[in-house]
Amino acid sequence: MAMTYRALSRLLSYPEAPLQSEAHLCVDVIHREGLVPERIAAALGKLADHIAASDLYAVQASYVDLFDRTRSVSLHLYEHVHGESRERGPAMVGLVELYRTQGLEMEVSDLPDYLPVFLEFLSILPDAEAASLIGEAAHVLEAISDRLKKRGSLYRAVFGALLAISDRPADRAAVEGLLAMKDDDPDDLEALDAAWEEEAVTFGPGAPSDGCPKVTSQLARMGG
Repeated sequence: MAMTYRALSRLLSYPEAPLQSEAHLCVDVIHREGLVPERIAAALGKLADHIAASDLYAVQASYVDLFDRTRSVSLHLYEHVHGESRERGPAMVGLVELYRTQGLEMEVSDLPDYLPVFLEFLSILPDAEAASLIGEAAHVLEAISDRLKKRGSLYRAVFGALLAISDRPADRAAVEGLLAMKDDDPDDLEALDAAWEEEAVTFGPGAPSDGCPKVTSQLARMGG
């Protein structure tokens, strides 16, 4: 079990006053465990500096523009895999069931594929199992990382850390497939409204005959 995942989860969470005081402590944990290469840990330190030293309202607005108004870098993993398709509901159910097997109960306001929640889950798993699950999502993480690099975002360091821990490299063809999708412009409000005007997702189990898919197979679908 590695606290590095919990520290990365905190750094990637919506910035509030407590996180401003904890950001450097998170980086200290990452340095101490040594799972992340030093150059990436140093980049995480710059992210912590940004979170801790910035005006709270400014850093919150920047976070919302980046992650909440830009679907191409969404922190909801299944957004990149299933979009708003019906397959996303059973996938969500599978993740919730997996979390429950380890005693992790979801908050009502959270969706199970939200990356900070997923990282909290990884923090309670054996290291090899956690690294394997990151590997299943590696192409999604790398595509987000590439897009954050183009934006010059300090948050890219979190994704670099996860990819460094992963037990396998991302499938480049799968990464290119994701990058071929249109990248959102958070300042184009008309385009964003059109993108979000889609059929709502039902996060139920579907028809009784559908069953409840195993989460490992749902994560494996991230590989295409």
